[in-house]
Amino acid sequence: MNKSLLLALPLLAAAPILAQSGAPQLPGVVDPSRVAAGTYAVDNHHAQIRWTVNHFGFNDYFGIFGQPTGSLKIDPAKPNDAQVNITIPVAELATSRGDLTKHMMTADFLDAAKYPTATFVSTKVEAKGNKAKITGNLTLLGVTKPVMLDAEFTGAGANPMSKKATIGFHGSTTLKRSDWGMAKYVPLVGDDVKIDISIAFEK
Repeated sequence: MNKSLLLALPLLAAAPILAQSGAPQLPGVVDPSRVAAGTYAVDNHHAQIRWTVNHFGFNDYFGIFGQPTGSLKIDPAKPNDAQVNITIPVAELATSRGDLTKHMMTADFLDAAKYPTATFVSTKVEAKGNKAKITGNLTLLGVTKPVMLDAEFTGAGANPMSKKATIGFHGSTTLKRSDWGMAKYVPLVGDDVKIDISIAFEK
């Protein structure tokens, strides 16, 4: 019997045990029964809001807002009664270039000195299974307009680090930035802005 086969024998013997044990289970599972009714706060260490816009018709570029705050009030028995509000500190923007980030803070775009936050407050939730249409008011640059988010429940459970009950969601929508008065360089820099949200709430 050669040396390689001898070394492999313990692994072969352990294979049935490993197969039975399976992969470690993730703490978060797409299971509504894991959602406890109550008011949850945004876990701003694990929440990102990404925007994507077209540049001169050549390609898309994007940035990410971090450190949002807010809350979710939810009762899994009455999902359409859920309420969500999010505040986004616009200065917490990350892009691939420092000079681009600085330009985004000017009056050409976010005018962060005058309008340091953007807010979303829900007004209606239409839930169906693990998905929902969330209508609400987005206030940006001092202008408030209705928007609708396509939302999806992505997991719930106990966070093994914080020990807190945690719920995750993904949301998306497309905005016309000119509706909020951000019309600089349209149409060379696209008017349509795709928004993707990955967010966790905890209590």
